[in-house]
Amino acid sequence: MALPVALASYLESHLGRITETIPVSGGDISQVVRVRLAGGGQLLVKWRSNLPPGLFTAERRGLELLRSAGALRVPEVLAQAEATANCPAFIALEWLDPGSKSSQSAEVLGHGLAVQHRLLASSFGLDHANLIGANPQPNHQSDNWASFFREQRLGFQMELAGRNGVLPTQRARRLEALLARLGDWLPAQPPASLLHGDLWGGNWLATASGEPVLIDPAVYYGHREADLAFTELFGGFPAAFYSAYQASWPLDRGYEERKDLYNLYHLLNHLNLFGESYGGSVDSILRRYAG
Repeated sequence: MALPVALASYLESHLGRITETIPVSGGDISQVVRVRLAGGGQLLVKWRSNLPPGLFTAERRGLELLRSAGALRVPEVLAQAEATANCPAFIALEWLDPGSKSSQSAEVLGHGLAVQHRLLASSFGLDHANLIGANPQPNHQSDNWASFFREQRLGFQMELAGRNGVLPTQRARRLEALLARLGDWLPAQPPASLLHGDLWGGNWLATASGEPVLIDPAVYYGHREADLAFTELFGGFPAAFYSAYQASWPLDRGYEERKDLYNLYHLLNHLNLFGESYGGSVDSILRRYAG
């Protein structure tokens, strides 16, 4: 796979002469290649012409924020720019030689995530909006977690579902009823932890040395249980991960009751991205909490 000419020219002018490009699998939203430079350096470059505006800028800012926590390995951003008339939007990251996930790497991930979650803010949200997948993720800051999650997470996805035609009457009524009572289940002021925000099994890797790596974040400050809940929704995290996290910072009582509410956000997002195939999972949670 060849890089677009304008993108190759940009990278060479800023990072060095390109000697080889190698396609990389796994890019759902963008095109991805491994780039070798004449000086021996290597990059991972992602680009796409028709991406939602600001996606790679949001990714860069999220990666930089996670790196600043110093808790887990996060790829360094080497270059990033939004689309111009001649060049597609792109992000260039340090290349990390891939390895296999193991119980040991999952254990390190669990301990490291607990350390990251101890990086706290005074309010929930973030000073800028970003994206969750290809959908907008508003982050207007709030001092009340239940209100933030109602308005910036579930409520926003509900509005989006209405515009997308995936919010039939009964689903809408149940969701409205749940939103009205959300404070019955969610705490108002848990610690506002630095969250990855999109922590499913595909968004952590292991290097050739077994070191866990976080990628593709949708960061904000929120209840740490939201990160943990999503790790359970689609799998990809072995028991060693949960044992290590609990040993570092045990979860509060009631997590099992709250986790499906946190995962409702991601299921609504998938409903909006991919359609009614996720409707049954959304409705199942709504029936549990809203009757």
